[in-house]
Amino acid sequence: MSTTMVYMVRHGDSPKEGNERTRGLTQKGLLDVQRITDRLKVENVDVIVSSPYLRSILTVEKAAAQIGQEVIVMENLKERVFSSAPERVSDKELASLLEKSFSDPRYSLKGGESNTECQKRAINVLTDLSDIYRGKKVVVGTHGAIMTLMMAHYDRGFDLKFLQNTSKPDIYRMEFNGQELVDIQRLWEVPAP
Repeated sequence: MSTTMVYMVRHGDSPKEGNERTRGLTQKGLLDVQRITDRLKVENVDVIVSSPYLRSILTVEKAAAQIGQEVIVMENLKERVFSSAPERVSDKELASLLEKSFSDPRYSLKGGESNTECQKRAINVLTDLSDIYRGKKVVVGTHGAIMTLMMAHYDRGFDLKFLQNTSKPDIYRMEFNGQELVDIQRLWEVPAP
């Protein structure tokens, strides 16, 4: 079996208000794009896919241009759907919702999806990517909750506490031998304040 590397790139800082699909990046988020691009350049990645949400695409599109490709947008890589409303859930509501969701993976608000549902759709995509791009290096432009759920599928240590300690942006390299996860390493260094 050949080794496939999947780079989970959590999007950069984005505005707190606005539509989930169309929120872009803050000035800090835009500044971090170059650091992400530089970090991925040394990894010699082959392909870049992303959530359809603008903040994720913006975070990885410069890295895609660097390798002479377009970002491949995949609908099922979108962030967990927390509610039926198109607007972002407030930080206070989100904190409570995440606590309930990680203690009961089947919990969801009306019109939203549960951790179990989100994880299932995300793992289907990740499985397909590791089959299609076997032996390649694949960047996945992603979000905090769905990234945590994908990683938790392989190791339950990736839980709510892990999610709460990630940064925007963040990068984790997952090494697969076939469909078996061999290793996960954090590649992103949070700059000192």
